[in-house]
Amino acid sequence: MSTSFRPPAVLDPKRVGEYPALAKAGGGYVWDEVLEYRVWCHPEKGAPDEFDSCDYYYAFATYNEALEFSHSNLGREEPLALVLQREYIDEPEPEQYAHVKEERIAEWPVAFLIRPRRTDKTIPDFMSPDAPPNRLAILRGQAKANGSA
Repeated sequence: MSTSFRPPAVLDPKRVGEYPALAKAGGGYVWDEVLEYRVWCHPEKGAPDEFDSCDYYYAFATYNEALEFSHSNLGREEPLALVLQREYIDEPEPEQYAHVKEERIAEWPVAFLIRPRRTDKTIPDFMSPDAPPNRLAILRGQAKANGSA
């Protein structure tokens, strides 16, 4: 990850740890809010066995706390971001996109948060017939629907 990248603050630090354990895994291309940072622990890989050999996670309000915790013992993954997607882009087949206007919660690698937060124009620009050949440039904040930067 870039040394200048600072993972975003969570939406509501008081709610960290209250979100459901089950979430979508990645996908959706865009994000609206970070809800918490999670570190998954695996007893079979050396993490302390706190839940009868089942995998478990700890939730954190900051990426730095999660990163420090993840490096403090064996069997802990790198932090993931639990993100809220108020709308997202579904890709049921390669290069076949659909604008989904419903909320979902997903776990993302923190590096995906380098993409700018979704704006009202992000998905419409991405779906536009005037989108650049590399539509991901829109999600990265490097282009607009008319192909300009």
